[in-house]
Amino acid sequence: MTKKRGRKSQRRYFTEDTELAILEYLASEDQIERNKIYNEIIHYSFYKLAENLIHTFKFYYTEVDDLEDLKHEVICFLLEKLHYFQAGKGKAFSYFSIVGKNYLILYNNKNYTKKKGKADLLEVDTDNSVLTNFENEERLEEKIDFLDIFVEKADNKINLIFNKEEDILVADAVLTLFKKRESLEIFNKKALYIYIREITGCDTPAITKVTKILQKYYLKAYNQWESGKPIIL
Repeated sequence: MTKKRGRKSQRRYFTEDTELAILEYLASEDQIERNKIYNEIIHYSFYKLAENLIHTFKFYYTEVDDLEDLKHEVICFLLEKLHYFQAGKGKAFSYFSIVGKNYLILYNNKNYTKKKGKADLLEVDTDNSVLTNFENEERLEEKIDFLDIFVEKADNKINLIFNKEEDILVADAVLTLFKKRESLEIFNKKALYIYIREITGCDTPAITKVTKILQKYYLKAYNQWESGKPIIL
């Protein structure tokens, strides 16, 4: 049963009520109740979050003529990722802020290209063992079908592979990059690190830890695929 809540604050658009509503939405199996919770509480919070992310970080390099269309796309992406949120693994506002920023950085690829020229590549980790299996463009072209299968399966099991909010956000950023790889203007390890660091706000050691874990699952899945076996992560 949906709890009654007070009027939304004009200043605080993403409150404890929003987080409670998200948990109620996820716990419900009644689509009518879900729609009611989303329309009455969650949608407003997602809309204001999308609006603030766009204007705060000046994500104005878009393919749409109206920023309202971009807000709608961000909201759809947040809704798509809503089921990944889990109680006890951080605040909903923090999680969805990073997920929303994740989407917008990728969407605004041209804007990022201008920024990355100013980035200090010397600060980026240079461990050649990390992302080795992800960065070779020729390999990706040859194994395109496998990569799509791996990304889908890893995305579906991301909460089983990782249990910390920070790790889940980094993993989600990596997998999202590969989903949108055709729209990226760069595909090398150093630039990918900068991308992921910008998306998540996490430092290099945290990114390295997650990518090494993903690498192990990637190699396991690739060996299964190459042998003609079902891919089981």
